[in-house]
Amino acid sequence: MVRAMGGRVWGLDPADSEDTYFEVTAMELFRKSTAVGFLLVMVAGGAGPGTTMAGPPAAEHPLLGLMTSELKLSMDKLVVPEGTQPYFIQYAVTDRHRIMLEASLGSITSESDSHARQLDVDVRCGDYAVDSTRQIRDAGWGDSYGGRGGGVALPLNGDPLATRHAIWLTTDEQFKSAVKRLAQVKANLKVKVEEEDPSDDFSREAPSVHVGPWVDPPKVKFEDLRERVRRYSRLLRKHPQIYGSSVTLTGRTTNKVMVNSEGSKLQFGRGWWRIGIQASTIADDGMELWQYESFDAHTLEGLPGDEEVIRTVEAVISDVLALRVAPIVEPYTGPAILMNRASGVFFHEIFGHRIEGHRQKDVEEGQTFAKKLGQEILPPFVSIVDDPTQRVFEGKELNGFYEFDDECVPGQEARIVEHGVLKTFLMSRSPTRGITKSNGHGRRQPGAKVVARQGNLIITSAKQVPFEELRSMLISECQAQGKEFGLVFEDISGGFTTTRRRGPQAFKVIPLIVRRVYADGRADELVRGVDIVGTPLTSFSKILCAANDADVFNGICGAESGSVPVSAISPSILVGQIEVEKKRKAQDRPPVLAPPIASEDI
Repeated sequence: MVRAMGGRVWGLDPADSEDTYFEVTAMELFRKSTAVGFLLVMVAGGAGPGTTMAGPPAAEHPLLGLMTSELKLSMDKLVVPEGTQPYFIQYAVTDRHRIMLEASLGSITSESDSHARQLDVDVRCGDYAVDSTRQIRDAGWGDSYGGRGGGVALPLNGDPLATRHAIWLTTDEQFKSAVKRLAQVKANLKVKVEEEDPSDDFSREAPSVHVGPWVDPPKVKFEDLRERVRRYSRLLRKHPQIYGSSVTLTGRTTNKVMVNSEGSKLQFGRGWWRIGIQASTIADDGMELWQYESFDAHTLEGLPGDEEVIRTVEAVISDVLALRVAPIVEPYTGPAILMNRASGVFFHEIFGHRIEGHRQKDVEEGQTFAKKLGQEILPPFVSIVDDPTQRVFEGKELNGFYEFDDECVPGQEARIVEHGVLKTFLMSRSPTRGITKSNGHGRRQPGAKVVARQGNLIITSAKQVPFEELRSMLISECQAQGKEFGLVFEDISGGFTTTRRRGPQAFKVIPLIVRRVYADGRADELVRGVDIVGTPLTSFSKILCAANDADVFNGICGAESGSVPVSAISPSILVGQIEVEKKRKAQDRPPVLAPPIASEDI
């Protein structure tokens, strides 16, 4: 099971052995926030034929030299008595500076300023056709691909001896594990039935050289930041029916250096800042309700000013208070509109995960589209690409932007669906079903194994109308189906989907703001208490039209390779039928006593 988030934060549960992910609760939302902005990169040159390179060189960080020398030593000398040697090694170091301030009701509740440096070592034994990473069938999830992997902390001061020692020891551990696992892979191939997808385990790719400037963390005045979050969060003191709230300001500077035995050498950095606003309450019937909004930018100066943030705080307050008294919707099937950002989450969740390349060859996966290349899987007016090289859409920075993936392959546009027809999958360096090359979508959170992941999923429609006309089409569809009302999903917090064969090939998407649109012309009505459920193939067949109002959702997606930043761009869509079910509801009453802020003289 995989989960993603639509402008919300979703987390990976490391204790869950069934490949499931949990939603961060409203009160934990900001403490877990890890979204990033766009990547700040310059490209350098100086490599052999076929190498990706351009532009003037930047100064190499000393880590690159240490990693390169250790890599050469490991490739030259690592061998066990039986003669097994690595055919591929990759070193990646992620260096992160992070500051975070959180305030509630005008007071700072959490503050941190941290620096961490993490090493990932990938060692492959065997050869490109069959190596130590091949799936061991019937090994159980977590072991079938050799577990989740893991990183190791490096010294922050760059001490050469301590750094080389950590690289040496981790390489030794990963090499021994790969040797052992290669023997298990070969034994597994002998005792199991012929593989359905016998593709090679690793693709051959041209090396990439990309040496950009090391990005230093900005110098900030903490007291100015504290005052800012205190000022915004104090606005919520006026509303005693909002029981939980917080405003956070988070900034991160991330630098990455990577080398591999094929000749790749990368160095790049990025900056990201976010303001997040969250408020929650409990309805009289016990239902927990919340709303969250955020602003993202690659610099502190890029964040909006007070006027826009305060306006958004007030909108969050208004939404939460309105939800508290909104009626509950009963289970329903009928026509609906998914508004642009909500539609982006919808496609990310029920479509995007199912076209990730590794899912097409994993025997435990449902493989919804594995054998549908060249076939129509969506209405002929719908096309979908995933383009991580796109930095901005209509002035909005895209979280899913990157220039190189975590296997040293340049990010590139993957044209997934053209006029409804499936053309390819999102590919890492793990080939599948005749697709032998990566399209730059191998991604991971530090400490995890690389798999194919989404970046910037972009949905377009050749059949589109102004939104007001789409709303009129919704009403007409309700009348044609004899429905009293249709639903408009304005905002979605996230969702989850089951892609493995052991479970139903279904999805659940969790709306925040839903309105009933009545066929007889009555005023629209805010409602609560429903989740969208369904199966992907049925849902895709019900798409009728789109609006001309494409917009962006930025978020974090959690799956097998950890949490990675993603974006989706989509117009609002009209679907002929959607199914909603009752949302899980807590049974506790609201607080017995009035909150202290109810008596405060603001």
